[in-house]
Amino acid sequence: MDYSKTNVAVLALQGAFLEHQQMLETLGVRSRLIRNGQDWQDFVAQSREGMASGLVIPGGESTAMMRIIRDLGLYEPIKEAIRGGMAVLGTCAGLIMLDDKHLGTMDIKVRRNAYGRQLGSFNAVHEVKGIGRFPMTFIRAPYIESVGDGVEVLSVLDNHIVAARQGKQLACAFHPELTADTRFHETFLSLCATD
Repeated sequence: MDYSKTNVAVLALQGAFLEHQQMLETLGVRSRLIRNGQDWQDFVAQSREGMASGLVIPGGESTAMMRIIRDLGLYEPIKEAIRGGMAVLGTCAGLIMLDDKHLGTMDIKVRRNAYGRQLGSFNAVHEVKGIGRFPMTFIRAPYIESVGDGVEVLSVLDNHIVAARQGKQLACAFHPELTADTRFHETFLSLCATD
């Protein structure tokens, strides 16, 4: 599929944002790292040129990331863009940031550090609805405790929800950017292109 007319912002405050950007580049996607309000304004202006657009919120430390986006004046613009229909991919801490206690754009309740600290990190290969068996890297990962109406559960591992979708919001507890498998990002990009 041709993603050259897709414009994606990658929140570049913490975590594996460069790995997300590299995966997007592998797929032929234009991406912009967002480090401040001006970066966001430039991205939004470019998106108005008729390009499909989306936002990636990578892993990191959700409390610190929330504080930073508030300090940079990005909290309301990002929340408004997602509520306005911008596609978003949230991975690990990005999943947490979409939940009811943070940006509040996705009707999910999340348990932070659900698998323990760094030593609780692990890999698995498991089924994701619409994708198939997918390699999953969990690093101090959360999981989704419950979902509301309109949230589609995409993957359940050991009785815990680890991937879900609500409208154009796609979220997972693992790190698809740390694998060579592009299918999760392709699923996100398909959401960017839909009206």
